[in-house]
Amino acid sequence: MSDDATAFVPGHITGFFSAHPDDDPAIAGSRGAGVTLSHGVTVTVEPAAETVVTLGGETLEMEPVSSVLQRLGVTASVHAESELPLGSGFGLSGAMSLGTALAANTVFSCERSENELVTVAHESEVEAGTGLGDVVAQARGGLPIRIDPGAPGHNRMDGIPARPHIEYVTFGGLSTADILGGDTTTLTAAGETALDALMERPTVDRFLSESRQFARDANLLTDRVETAIEDVHAAGGDAAMAMLGETVFAVGTGLSDAGYEPKRCRVHPAGAMVESE
Repeated sequence: MSDDATAFVPGHITGFFSAHPDDDPAIAGSRGAGVTLSHGVTVTVEPAAETVVTLGGETLEMEPVSSVLQRLGVTASVHAESELPLGSGFGLSGAMSLGTALAANTVFSCERSENELVTVAHESEVEAGTGLGDVVAQARGGLPIRIDPGAPGHNRMDGIPARPHIEYVTFGGLSTADILGGDTTTLTAAGETALDALMERPTVDRFLSESRQFARDANLLTDRVETAIEDVHAAGGDAAMAMLGETVFAVGTGLSDAGYEPKRCRVHPAGAMVESE
């Protein structure tokens, strides 16, 4: 056992997805495509008598993080830091869950493999209702395409071979649990159509165009998001909505050119990793 360990997990924006529930949380998940970000979450785990979770110094209840520790049979203090806002479509709960699994494995000498740890985090997210595909995407990095749902051993992944600059602006959050807990029939049909189209031509341009169409077809587009996307298009750029949050992301300088003051980062080239032991 060591005193502490730190893991970095990239943020993840989903452009479109389809929901695939199952009684087995390792098989449940989503199909779709997204972007992992160089802006992410740094998670530090230390042994503790009882589990405490903080984000940016604020204590919070994070069910999937607590579940990860329970599945590993440990109690710990989990401290997360991120420039990304919670609940706005950046996969923070998935990042915190995966970062906790990776760092706790080091601290407590759990001797789990990468795939085992990704599965622990994925199952915890699915059971908490906080996400279906962020964890496996964050474990992969890049511009991941989730061809088949589920944790490693069940899923199938691919990706778009590109690493563009990304800009994003956030207007607020949407409840992932509320949306995933409701009727996802329309959403899933739109996601399946978008994935089929992307696999015909797996490019950044096609990913953005299918993401925009998905937001409309799934009835998730909000007025503020729609206005920002139209502004970017009028300025000659390309943008889409992050799932699930009231967030717009664009490649290159699309949002800046449209007069917004976005955050800027890049596609993260690799997946989550332990930074120090």
